[in-house]
Amino acid sequence: CHVMERESFESEEIAKIMNSNYVCIKVDREERPDLDKVYQSAHQLFNKRGGGWPLTAILTPDELIPLHVGTYYPPQPRHGMPGFGELLTRIAEVYKEKDRYLPEHTVAVIDAFARLSATSQSTESSLDGELMQRAVEHLISDYDPVFGGFGEAPKFPHPTQIEILLSYWQRTDHSDSYAEKRSISMAVHTLEAMSSGGMYDQLGGGFYRYSVDARWEIPHFEKMLYDTAQLMPLYVDAGFLAGRKDFHEVAIQSGEWVMREMQSSDGGYFSAIDADSEGEEGKFYVWTLEELNSLLSGEELDVLTVRYGLRGAPNFEGKWHLQIANSIADVAHRVSREEGAVIQLLEQANQKLFETRSERVPPLCDDKVLSSWNGLMIKAMARAGRYLNRSDFVDSAERALNFIQNNMWQNNRLLATARDGRAHLNAYLDDYAFVADGAIELLQARWNDTYLDFAEQLVKLLLNHFKDPDTSAFFFTSDDHEKLLYRALPTHDDATPSGNGVAAQVLLKLSYLTGEQHYRECAIRINQALQNSAYQIPAAFGSSLIAIEESIAPGPTLVIQGDSEEAKSWVEESLETGSQRLSTYSVPTSAKRVPATIPTTPSDSSDLVAYLCEGFTCSPPCRERKELLNLLPARKTR
Repeated sequence: CHVMERESFESEEIAKIMNSNYVCIKVDREERPDLDKVYQSAHQLFNKRGGGWPLTAILTPDELIPLHVGTYYPPQPRHGMPGFGELLTRIAEVYKEKDRYLPEHTVAVIDAFARLSATSQSTESSLDGELMQRAVEHLISDYDPVFGGFGEAPKFPHPTQIEILLSYWQRTDHSDSYAEKRSISMAVHTLEAMSSGGMYDQLGGGFYRYSVDARWEIPHFEKMLYDTAQLMPLYVDAGFLAGRKDFHEVAIQSGEWVMREMQSSDGGYFSAIDADSEGEEGKFYVWTLEELNSLLSGEELDVLTVRYGLRGAPNFEGKWHLQIANSIADVAHRVSREEGAVIQLLEQANQKLFETRSERVPPLCDDKVLSSWNGLMIKAMARAGRYLNRSDFVDSAERALNFIQNNMWQNNRLLATARDGRAHLNAYLDDYAFVADGAIELLQARWNDTYLDFAEQLVKLLLNHFKDPDTSAFFFTSDDHEKLLYRALPTHDDATPSGNGVAAQVLLKLSYLTGEQHYRECAIRINQALQNSAYQIPAAFGSSLIAIEESIAPGPTLVIQGDSEEAKSWVEESLETGSQRLSTYSVPTSAKRVPATIPTTPSDSSDLVAYLCEGFTCSPPCRERKELLNLLPARKTR
C-alpha cells in the first residue's frame, strides 16, 4: 500500500490523470471492512482468484458497480502488468462508450452478487463431531515439519489453526492416536518457532505481522493488535499443556508491551504500529555489531552473541534482527558460566538495548481504536491476567471494556471505530461478537454484573439486526446499514476469527450463564448453517469447529460463590488444571446476577460454595476444598 502511494498517488503525472477523470477515494479497510468484503468479492468474481491489498476498484459513479478490480499496479508497465496511469487512461476512454455496454455489464454484476448472496447452507443436518479431527488431518498434511507452521513463505501465524490443535488435543480421550500426538507437537513446535524466531520482538514483546521466509527469521515488521491478541491466549494455554514456562514469559512480555505502547490514556487499545521508521522498514528494531560493541560489556556481548547467533553475515540488510539461536543451557556451556549468571547477563544486555532502542525515532502508531480488535485484546489480557496472576492485565482489560461502554456504545448501539475519544461508523458483526466474547472472558477474571448485561445486550442486537432469516447465521452488516451491492455472510476464519464462529461460541456461553435455552438453539442453527462449508476446508473454520464441539459436548463450568479469602485459593485450584475448556466464575454474594444454572446461593457472605456444571446440569454443592479437587477435571499435560 505504501509503495503504490509513493510511486503513483504522489506522482504529479499520475495524480493529474486520476483527478481529471475520477473521484478518488482512499478507504481504510480496517474502518470499512464492509466495503473491503464487497470489493474483494468483486475481485474474485472478475479475476477468478483472491484479491489482496492494496485493492484498486474503479466503480460507476451512481450505483458503485465495479468496472475493474485489481490490486497493486506499478507506475510504468512491468512484468506483464500495465502501468497505473496507462490503465486509468484506457478505462476512462472505454467509459465514454458506457451507453453501449454498461447496462448489460450492470445486470451481469448484480446477478453475480445475487448468486454470491444466496444462502445454500443446510440448517437441518446434525452436528458432526468428526469435523475437528478432519481439520487436524488437513493441518498435518500442510505442516512444515522442519520449521513449524503451515504452508510456504510468506508464513502467517494462523492462530485459529493452532487453537484447533490445542483444542483437539484436550478433547481427545488419551487414546494415543497419531492425530492426537501430532496435534500437540505441531502446536508447540509452531509456537516455539515463532516466539524464538524473528516473528517475535525479543526485546519489547509483541508479534510482527508475518515472516517473509519459511524459517520465521525475517518478518514484515508491522505489528497488528489482532495478532498478539490471538496469540497471547495460545501461549498461556500451551504453557500449561506442554509445561513450558517460556511460553508464559512470552505472554507476559507481550501483555506488558500492550499496556506500554498500545493502550491509550482513556483505555482503548490502538490498532497497529508501522513497519518502517525514517523511511526504512525494520530500522527501529535492528542492530549493527558496532552498536552492540559500544553498548555492551565484554561479558554481556559474549552471552548475547551466542544467544542470538550473531556470528557470520548479518541476517537483515547488513544488520542483525535478533532471534534466539541457542538455549540458556547451551549458552552457559559455550561461555563456561552458570545458567543463573547467563540469565542475569542476558537480562542486563537486553535492557540496555531496549533503552537505547527507545531513544530512536519510532515507527508511527495507528491510534484508531477498533471495537473488534479491542474485543480480542480484552479477552487476551483477561485470560493471561487470571491464569498468570497478573492483576494489572485484568485492570487493563477492564479499562478497555469501560472505554467501549463509555465511548463506543451510543444510543443503544455499538460503534466500530474511535480516535481521540470520538467514535463513529455503525459496528459490524465482528465488533459485536468479539466485544461480547471479551466481556465474558473478563467475567471469569473479575465478576461484574454490568459486563454480563453488556454481553447480553450485544448478542440481542445481533439477533435483532444481523440474523439471516434463512439460516439464522449473521450477516456482516446490520439490517439498517447503508445499502451495498450485497450483504456478506462471513463463514471462515481469516486474519481474525469468523464473526459467526465467535458469535456461536458467545451464544453458548450466554445460554449457560443466563439459563436461556434460546441462545443455545441459535448457536446450533449457526453451526448447522456453516457446517457444509466447513467440510470443504475444515482447517479454515477453527472458530466454528470449536462452537460445534461445545454444542455437542459442553466444556465444564465451575461457579464459586462467596466472599471468603478461601474463594481465591479455590479459583487458583481451578486454574492449575490448565484446561482451556474449563470456565471459572467467582461470584461475590453482592452480585445481582449469578449464573442461572446454579441451584442455590449461600445464606451469607461467610459461606463458600462451588458447583461444577456441564451445560445446564450441575453437581451438588461443594463446600470443602477436598470435594472441589475431586470435582475438577484432571490436568492433561503433554
